[in-house]
Amino acid sequence: MSRTEKSPGGDSLEDVTPELAALHPGLAARVVADSRDRVAWTRARSRGITATDVAGLTSVNAIGKAADAKLMGSGFSGNAYTAHGRVREPEIARWVAATHGILPSSALFHAEVEKRHLATPDGVVVDGSGRVILCEIKTTNKSWRSIPRSYLRQVWWQQHVLGAERTLVAWEEHDAFVPIADEPRCAWIDRDEVEIGKLVRLATSLIDELHRRTMLSRLPGEQETRMPHPPVSREPFRALALAD
Repeated sequence: MSRTEKSPGGDSLEDVTPELAALHPGLAARVVADSRDRVAWTRARSRGITATDVAGLTSVNAIGKAADAKLMGSGFSGNAYTAHGRVREPEIARWVAATHGILPSSALFHAEVEKRHLATPDGVVVDGSGRVILCEIKTTNKSWRSIPRSYLRQVWWQQHVLGAERTLVAWEEHDAFVPIADEPRCAWIDRDEVEIGKLVRLATSLIDELHRRTMLSRLPGEQETRMPHPPVSREPFRALALAD
């Protein structure tokens, strides 16, 4: 397990914004919302493509299902496993802060260029060289031989959005919601430009599909069913017409 020094001065585990503002003003300026304000955070996420959205983007064949979930919701509101994760995450985040110096974060960030690329990493720190380092926390009732691919896509997307160089994935295995080890396990995931490029292209296709469906929904019902509609020109990174 790799370790770095603790952040000097015993930084707060509750709010990383002052640290980010001092160490990386450009990144702090890209905060869109805070997950502690669930309504504002959920609304902001609905207007962009998040790590949750790209987790299932395995290929262009997954675009339709992802668009359905984005426009209509997945219908999933949580279960005992997600509730357990919410309880354990702050404890695991404290362990990460103490052992690796990555501070917990509840901020939703947008990407530097495309503001509809969004991510809420579980931890953020800027190291002495000015590099952005992230943390992603998971709980699981399975014994992982490697980090699941869907979680890796989330990690690469977060790295893309924040311009991060690497991410510490920390996970805690449990048996019937009782942790099986004294400490979580963790592994470093380095930035992968090839994988990030694939996700950006798929996200562009998802934005296009969302835009196409939104335009279709504005056509009169009779016209939509009886007459062919003119094709909508493709424009990369167009606005998501989901609100306002």
